[in-house]
Amino acid sequence: MNTLGKIMTPARVLVFGFAAVILLGALLLALPQATQDGLGLPFLNAVFTATSAVCVTGLVVVDTATTFTYFGQWVILLMIQVGGLGFMTFATLFAMILGKKITFKERLLLQEALNQVSVEGIVRLTKSVLQISFAIETMGALILTLRWYSDFGWSKALYYGIFHSISAFNNAGFDLFGNFSSLTAFVGDPIINITIMLLIILGGLGFIVLADLLTPQKKLRLHTKIVLQVSGALILFGAVFILIMEFANPKTLGPLPIGTKVLAAFFQSVTTRTAGFNTIDISNMYETTLLSMIVFMFIGASSGSTGGGIKTTTFIAIILSVLSTYRNNLHVVLKGRTIPREVIAKAWAITTSAIFLIFIVLSILSHSENSDLQTLLFEVTSAFGTVGLSLGITPHLSVAGKIAIALTMFIGRVGPLTLAFFLTQKRNKLSTQIKYPDERIMIG
Repeated sequence: MNTLGKIMTPARVLVFGFAAVILLGALLLALPQATQDGLGLPFLNAVFTATSAVCVTGLVVVDTATTFTYFGQWVILLMIQVGGLGFMTFATLFAMILGKKITFKERLLLQEALNQVSVEGIVRLTKSVLQISFAIETMGALILTLRWYSDFGWSKALYYGIFHSISAFNNAGFDLFGNFSSLTAFVGDPIINITIMLLIILGGLGFIVLADLLTPQKKLRLHTKIVLQVSGALILFGAVFILIMEFANPKTLGPLPIGTKVLAAFFQSVTTRTAGFNTIDISNMYETTLLSMIVFMFIGASSGSTGGGIKTTTFIAIILSVLSTYRNNLHVVLKGRTIPREVIAKAWAITTSAIFLIFIVLSILSHSENSDLQTLLFEVTSAFGTVGLSLGITPHLSVAGKIAIALTMFIGRVGPLTLAFFLTQKRNKLSTQIKYPDERIMIG
């Protein structure tokens, strides 16, 4: 048991935990009760859909509304909720309900799952995560239900409100409007657009930021300030860029009134940050716009959130590191604080791993799929960033393509470093403390 405990590091428990939830979800989606044709989903498609739901991505090989029964849709919704908040968060919830004591090992797992630097206050933070999440989802569901009541009646409006509120807050992008249409029917509806955008933004800020903002007497952490500033800047820049580039495009923003153009541009900018909904046909966007969206999807949401990507804080750490190198500064400084070297090293490791992963998967798809390189790059980046936006090739992926994209979604959700820690294990911690003699190599 002692040996098993050493082998099952927090990173490995998280990877196996997410994999187990995906497998269970796939088995449920493969049941006859899950699909409207009564045949169940083919297993590969079931695994792909379960991976997309648990990894809160939204890429789908079959249409959610027309393929699944209510049972199948509820299975997907439950996987989205567990995947977005983390299975360890729910395990802790059940333990607290049953009155069980949270052990130190379980606290370590929560620390890894919530991306915290210490276990101090981790159970209290987990409670806050659950309370904040359910409160935001409930408010979102209420607003959407009231809006859709006149269109669908109370029963369907409530169901749609709950489903899309959870899907939006967890940055999942699954919808129930059929024919892979997402929210295109509501491109000019301010209530739906603003509500969904707020849910996406709140889910993408990270639970630490939300908890920090809800404690007014406490001074905001540097992390919170950076997340808010970088997220706001990326959303604003993305919206302005999309508006300018697509303003006259007859297949996207062109035919829309000016107010709707602005609303649609902001919505697409927000959803590119790992949410996956869309209100216009993104497959008809100009190539320059799509390239900018690929960059935004790669950056993604913020650390400790329901979103994916390399994260906003990683992005700013890389930028500051590069600027410090240009200026020949020994330290990376931000707002009067020095960012530790290990943080910068981790940021570079995450970014480099992400680039290599995208390159490898793109190489695989370029051989297995009949599509152009930009479309494939968009798909792969969307999978890694757990975004869910697609230019329409997901339902037509080959077997190899589905497996490659599913693995990319999984790695994007658990994180490249977590997967690296899963695959490797320190055999001798003492060896990491040894300092060998310096010797320079030529760089540049």
